[in-house]
Amino acid sequence: MIPIRHSETNDLLMEVDQETLQGCHLGGTQLSGANFEGQNLQGADFNNADLRNANFAGANLENANFKSSNLKGAIFDGAFCQHVDLTDAFLEECSMRDADLSHSILRYARLTDADCSGASMTRCDMSLADMRSNFNEANLAHADLRGSNLTGANLNGVNLTGANMLDALMVDVRMARAKMDDAIGPHGRRIERASSRSKSSSLKRPWWQFWRS
Repeated sequence: MIPIRHSETNDLLMEVDQETLQGCHLGGTQLSGANFEGQNLQGADFNNADLRNANFAGANLENANFKSSNLKGAIFDGAFCQHVDLTDAFLEECSMRDADLSHSILRYARLTDADCSGASMTRCDMSLADMRSNFNEANLAHADLRGSNLTGANLNGVNLTGANMLDALMVDVRMARAKMDDAIGPHGRRIERASSRSKSSSLKRPWWQFWRS
């Protein structure tokens, strides 16, 4: 039996009748505040679970399923989350600092007021997601951001090389030091490489204000 305890009170929330939490099925469970810090949860199924304020810091969540789960206020700092399915997940006020979410799916996810600074989200599918959050110094290279809402987001220092932002909402976005070679802007126009931009003298506005064209 594996006990799952509350991250703050240490109260027992439930016991899992397995020798490991790898591949465990916890879909639909009520685990608000659960402590999974540093645990191996590869392939775990949390579909439609209540995981508000749960702690996954430093955990291995590769291939885990969080479809439609409530993760408001959850902590994923430093977690290994490659190939995780967060489709339609509620991620308001989450902390994902320095987490690795490469190749993960956040389609339709509500990632608002979250801290994703330093996170790796390369080749993530974040299409149609609400991403009004802090992505300072994050890596979103080749991410699918089509139709996403980035209104007011902090993209300072972000790597958007090769990202697709077609139809994304980008009002009042902060983008100092952003890297955007070969990215596709909201209006479908591909951003020139830095070397090409430096040679151009025909621009009427800063190159990064591509959404205003």
